[in-house]
Amino acid sequence: MRQSLRRATLAAAVASAMAFSVSQAIAADLPVAADQPYPGNLTLHVDLSDASRHLYHVRETIPVSAGHAILYYPKWIPGVHGPSGPLSNVAGFVITANGKRIPWRRDLKEMYAFHVDVPAGVDKLELAFEYLAPATPNYIPLSFNEVAFYPAGHYTSRITIEPSVKLPSGWKFASALETASQSGDEVTFKPVSFENLVDSPLMTGKYFTRIDLAPGQATQVHLNITGDTAAGVKATEEQIAKQRALVVQANKLFGAHHYAHYDFLLVTSDHTNHFGLEHHQSSDDRLFANFLTDPDVNVAAGTLLPHEYIHSWNGKFRRPADLWTPTFTEPMQDDLLWVYEGLTDYWAGVLTARSGIWTTDQWRDSLAAIAADMSARTGRSWRSLQDTADGIPLSSRGGSQGWGNLRRGSDYYPEGQMLWLDVDTKIRDLSGGKHTLDEFARAFYGMDNGSYVPKTYTFDDVVATLNGIQPYDWASFLRQRLDYTGDTLPEHGIEGGGWKLVYDDKPTAFAKTAEKLRKTVNLAYSLGIQVSDKGVVTDSQWDGVAAKAGIVPGVTLVAVNGKDYSAQVLKDAVAEAKSGSTPIQFLIKDIDDYRTVGVDYHGGLKYPHLVRGEGKDLIGAIATPKK
Repeated sequence: MRQSLRRATLAAAVASAMAFSVSQAIAADLPVAADQPYPGNLTLHVDLSDASRHLYHVRETIPVSAGHAILYYPKWIPGVHGPSGPLSNVAGFVITANGKRIPWRRDLKEMYAFHVDVPAGVDKLELAFEYLAPATPNYIPLSFNEVAFYPAGHYTSRITIEPSVKLPSGWKFASALETASQSGDEVTFKPVSFENLVDSPLMTGKYFTRIDLAPGQATQVHLNITGDTAAGVKATEEQIAKQRALVVQANKLFGAHHYAHYDFLLVTSDHTNHFGLEHHQSSDDRLFANFLTDPDVNVAAGTLLPHEYIHSWNGKFRRPADLWTPTFTEPMQDDLLWVYEGLTDYWAGVLTARSGIWTTDQWRDSLAAIAADMSARTGRSWRSLQDTADGIPLSSRGGSQGWGNLRRGSDYYPEGQMLWLDVDTKIRDLSGGKHTLDEFARAFYGMDNGSYVPKTYTFDDVVATLNGIQPYDWASFLRQRLDYTGDTLPEHGIEGGGWKLVYDDKPTAFAKTAEKLRKTVNLAYSLGIQVSDKGVVTDSQWDGVAAKAGIVPGVTLVAVNGKDYSAQVLKDAVAEAKSGSTPIQFLIKDIDDYRTVGVDYHGGLKYPHLVRGEGKDLIGAIATPKK
């Protein structure tokens, strides 16, 4: 009994000393990453076979030596533009070595860092944890940044890791990672840098289609599709032909490619958020369940795959210097997102038209919608386009919703598209048609064919390349538009392209499909509100007639002119008011208060279109496929 007490006392003392050591280490500065190889290879195994319970079981080993170690969980994920690593989904985190549990403590300032004191005689740490996954029954899109830690003190490009996964029984998979071996549902991949691991997600699913988009070409490009149903993952021959044309047109535009092979990882489902996330040799693309089966939806969402593909050139290979970091811990700076995302968005529209995914008329309809949306941005009165890029990391911090038009969110995407259309048409005008932005694409991205080592750039590099194509004061041209605050759209590419923006009461096919997909009514350019299918006002034009009357974000439209709310009832009321003088009457609910308000609007329904203006049709010329 007495000897047991002594052993317990000794064990408590050792544990106390170890805890004290870890606690003391928290006050130390985190190490600066060194551009040198990390000694030894990490291993990672992710068991996805229990995903039906919304769990991934993770085991990882990290070579270490005795002393103090710091482990990081990826925080700043390339392409996300904010500190959004989902650490809160990690649970049951246990570290052992030589069969014994090792204490750890989170850093109090950098909360994605974990301090560990490594005992003498230990040469590796074994990590075990569960990732609490928002999984679905028929597919899993796995981002490896979610399920891996890495040691501090080294560039992630110099840390080698050997990944492997266990798939749900019988499921197929795709990834930019190269397979070393497969035995049943166990897949082992070739060793890669930790940087490239994070840049190479995996997609697996019960229903799966794989399509060759570059038949007969030396560099492989594949479209991999999974989703909710067997029918939803089947592309038509026409759709495949257009995606193959995209690959051809992209390579003609840029004059080089920056991947050893490329995989689109497309999920077609209504049980996931719909977005795209770029990677160097793949893209995580999530679209609607009927993307391939509904022609209207296929057209409306047609730019997502081109956008993410273009990022292999713009954003991954050529990357803003402030967005390149040696690890996933250092903050990224987003001031050049109007190039990274805005120019990508512009090229996405261009290549969607050139590849035949859209007709030229459909591209013009898209441009009309963007121009109208950006022209109606009331938030421009206080917030510049540049600041929408600078401040985007704050978007991951939460906050209240509503008044999106006044706040301005990630406008560097759509207004960035307007900016680069302005640049393209200006080059064509200044040069009398001899030069185009296509030449910028080849000069800026068309080097180091096959390389996917990032090549960074600055604002001055962008300006210098533009001047190399067509001499002009491009620095002032760009800054005047980026830094502008006021009440008008500062970009004039539509007019420079021979077209002008007008409004009538007939929505385009794009507008109709957008309302169907988003389950909203968009009356931003007439009554000045957007409303969900449940009658909830999702946005309101600041200082507009509806907002002044009290129809603001968050209230619910219960009735319109004495009739139960519906999208059609609302539109009919707006249309009918054009020929009368009586205000439109709304019964609105604000939390648990009801009140009736009148909106004195008589301008009718308004939807944007482009019609021919003055000068040459440069927009048509831009949309013409390259021979």
